[in-house]
Formats: sequence, C-alpha cells, structure tokens
Amino acid sequence: DFSEMDLSGTAFAAADARDANFAGADMSGTILTKATFLRTNLKGADFTKTFADRVAFDGSDMTDVVFVEAIATSSSFADTIITGDDFSDSIIDRIQVKKMCDRAEGTNPFTGVDTRESLGCRD
Repeated sequence: DFSEMDLSGTAFAAADARDANFAGADMSGTILTKATFLRTNLKGADFTKTFADRVAFDGSDMTDVVFVEAIATSSSFADTIITGDDFSDSIIDRIQVKKMCDRAEGTNPFTGVDTRESLGCRD
C-alpha cells in the first residue's frame, strides 16, 4: 500500500506493482521503466513529469490522475479507467491515445482540464 505517499523522484524500474494501491500518491518525476502496474489503484495520483517507458498500466483505475508533461512511450493503457485525468503536454504513443479517447471522459478535479481535450481527442 503506497497510497498518499510522497514517492516523487524515485524509481520503479522493472517493478511489479500489480494490484498495488497508489491512490493519491505523489509519483511526480518518477522513473517507471519496464514496470508492471496491472490492475493498480492509481486514483488521484500525480505523475507530473514522470518517465514511464514500456509500462503496463492495463486494467488500472486512473480516475482523476494528473499525468502532465510526462513521457509514456511504448506503454499500454488497455482497459484502464480514463475518467477525470489530465494528460496535458504528455508524450504518449498515438495508438494508445486513440484507444484511450474511446473511453476518456470527465474533467480533472485538481487542474480543471477536460480529459478528452488533454489527450487531443477528436469529437
């Protein structure tokens, strides 16, 4: 259980965090290279300026996540809850963005940014 913890600037390289709880955690500036976050509770977590290369977020709850100015190359978000998130100025693979737009909705309660707008979804 990592909920509400300040984990900013840490590294979770090759970490297996499946089914873990990171709700409300400060993950800003973290390195998540080749990590597994399957079915993880990430509600309200802050991933600002995080480097998430080849990370599996599949099946996770990312409700109200701040993912601003982050890099998520070769990462997957299959069946991830994308509600109330802010992905402004982040680098995410185009195919992932397209799939995320199919289920993105809401407005981030911390930044006030519309989720679909932050992903650049086309209506």
